[in-house]
Amino acid sequence: MQEKQISEREISELVDRFYAKVRSDEEIGPIFNAVIDDWPEHLALLKNFWSSVLNTTGRYKGDPMMKHLGLSLDPQHFRRWLELFAETARETMLPEHAAMVISKSERIAQNFMAGIAYVREARG
Repeated sequence: MQEKQISEREISELVDRFYAKVRSDEEIGPIFNAVIDDWPEHLALLKNFWSSVLNTTGRYKGDPMMKHLGLSLDPQHFRRWLELFAETARETMLPEHAAMVISKSERIAQNFMAGIAYVREARG
């Protein structure tokens, strides 16, 4: 049986609720709040990103790795981000959709951590 595609409504709710948690989180909130001037615009961009990742819509145009290289993100920040993301996915999505989204988020976080570590090492 083919899994039903994750709806844009699910993606929108996930992004809105997740970033509400991020913004108020003591550990990672200050990092993101310091660099994001327009949260509604950023949320729209993130919805396009996740729509592209999950449903291959092609709506996101950009380089998220480059955007994150300038932030002071360490492995514990990624762990906290993933913890909040998984919690929110489970709260807002069907279990099979949450599992898919959590798996994707973990792969993306691994790639970002590896990229950031590589750039930091190259810079010395």
